[in-house]
Amino acid sequence: MTSTANTGLRFREFKMPDVGEGLTEAEILKWYVSVGDTVSDGQVVCEVETAKAAVELPVPFDGVVHELRFPEGTTVDVGQVIISVDTQPGAGPAEEAPASTAAHAEQSAASALAEEPEPEQQGRQAVLVGYGAAPSSTKRRPRKARPETGATGTAAAAGQGVPAQAGACAAAPQASFATAVRSELGGHAAPAPAPAPAPAPAVGPGAPATGARPLAKPPVRKLAKDLGIDLAAVTPSGPDGIVTREDVHAAASTTAAPAQPVAGEQPAPAVAPALAARETRIPVKGVRKATAQAMVASAFTAPHVTEFVTVDVTRTMKLVQKLKDDPDMAGLRVNPLLIVAKALLVAIKRNPDVNAAWDEENQEIVRKDYVNLGIAAATPRGLIVPNIKEAQAKALPELSQALADLVATAREGRTSPAEMSGGTVTITNVGVFGIDTGTPILNPGESAILAFGAIKLQPWVHKGKVKPRHVTTLALSFDHRLVDGELGSKVLADIAAVLEDPQRLITWA
Repeated sequence: MTSTANTGLRFREFKMPDVGEGLTEAEILKWYVSVGDTVSDGQVVCEVETAKAAVELPVPFDGVVHELRFPEGTTVDVGQVIISVDTQPGAGPAEEAPASTAAHAEQSAASALAEEPEPEQQGRQAVLVGYGAAPSSTKRRPRKARPETGATGTAAAAGQGVPAQAGACAAAPQASFATAVRSELGGHAAPAPAPAPAPAPAVGPGAPATGARPLAKPPVRKLAKDLGIDLAAVTPSGPDGIVTREDVHAAASTTAAPAQPVAGEQPAPAVAPALAARETRIPVKGVRKATAQAMVASAFTAPHVTEFVTVDVTRTMKLVQKLKDDPDMAGLRVNPLLIVAKALLVAIKRNPDVNAAWDEENQEIVRKDYVNLGIAAATPRGLIVPNIKEAQAKALPELSQALADLVATAREGRTSPAEMSGGTVTITNVGVFGIDTGTPILNPGESAILAFGAIKLQPWVHKGKVKPRHVTTLALSFDHRLVDGELGSKVLADIAAVLEDPQRLITWA
C-alpha cells in the first residue's frame, strides 16, 4: 500500500506505508536514491524493516528527488513523509517548497495565530495512510487548566512580568486579554485587586492539564507502556501538548536514576567503569523485538507440554540417498528435513485434531483442515517462521521445492509478512547446530512445534545385536488446552514410526 500527498502541483510526498498487518512503524535500512536523482513510477527507493520482515518500497510517481526526510537507521512512524519528489524539475526554482521541518510548521502556526485574535482555522489532520490530508469537521476540546493556574493565576503572573504560558496551560484567550487592555486605556476604573493567591508550583510550557488524558500517538503510547512510563507524568514538548518519543525517553532516563537504599540495607555495588566500557548495548527492534514479544506472549498464554522420543533413522538416511539419485528429484534439495516434514504431515492426517487453534474470545477449538507448515529459519535479523501454505496437498517434489524457496527467501531477508502469517504447526531444525533436542516454544496461535535434533551414529540394538545406527531425538511441544497427553503422544509416535520405517509414507498416506 502506498501513500501520497499533494504539495501544490509540483512537489509530491511519499509517506511510510503500512506494509502489512497494521504495523505502526518501520526502520529505514537503506536508501537507494539520493537528492537530485531521477526516479520513475514504481522504482524502489528504499528498504525498510518492520517487526515482520524487510520490505522494499517503490515510489508512485516520476520526478527528481527533492528531499530525503530521514537518514538510514531511523525508525519512522507509519504515515510520516519519508521522501519528497519534484515532479516538474524543469520548471525552475519553486515558489514555495514543501514544509520539511517542524520549526517551519510552528512558525506558520504562530503567524496564523497573530493574524487571527480568535482563531477559527482548521489544522491539518493525521489520517489513514493512502488517503491524504483532509480538513477536520470537528475541533479538539481545549485542555483544562490546572486549578492553581486559572485566569487569576495568569493575571497575577502577567502583573509580575512572567510570560503567559502557551499551549494547554494558557489560561485565557488573547482576545480577552486585549479587551482588558483596551478597558484600562479607556479610563474605566479597574476593580479592586483580589488577595494575592498562594504561589503556584512551576509548570513546564507543555505540561499536561490535571485530570486530562495525555495526548500521544499510538506508537508513543506503546513505547511508554514498554518502558513502564506513565504518560500523565510526562511533560509534553510537542504542539498542542502532544507527548513525543523524546519526552518519553527523557522521562525514562529520569526514572532510571538509582533509588536511595532503604535504611539498614547495603547499597548494590556500582558497575565498574572498566566493565561498562567492555559492554555492548544492542537496541531491540524489528524482527528480534517482534520475536521476543511473541515468545513471551506464547510462553505465558499457552500451557506447554513437551514429549521426547529417540528413534533409529538409518532407513530414512538410506531413503534420502536414494532420492538424491532419483531422476525425478533431479535439481531438488533432498535432505532429512524433507522426510521429517512429510512424516509430520502424515501424522497430522492420522490425528487431525492436533491441527487446531484456541479461540479465547469465543471459547472454541478451531480445527483446521489445511496445514500451513512453518519452518523456523535463522536469519541475520533474527529468527523468523515462514510457512508453506497447503503443505498437506503437496507431493514430495513440490514440498522439496517449497522448502528450498522458503529457506532461500528467508536468508535473503525477503520474506513477506503474508508468508509468516496463518501457520498451524512448525518444525525447528536444531540438529543443524549439532544439538540433540530442546523444548521449543510454540509459535503464537499454533498448536504444536516439532524440534528435530542432530542425527548421529550411536550404538543401537538392532535385530538382537548392538550395531552403529543413525539415531536422532525428536521433541514435540503442544498446547495442552488443545492437545492432551494421549493425542500428543500418538502424533509423536507416528512421526517416529515413519522415520524408522519410511515405507509407512506409502502405507499410511
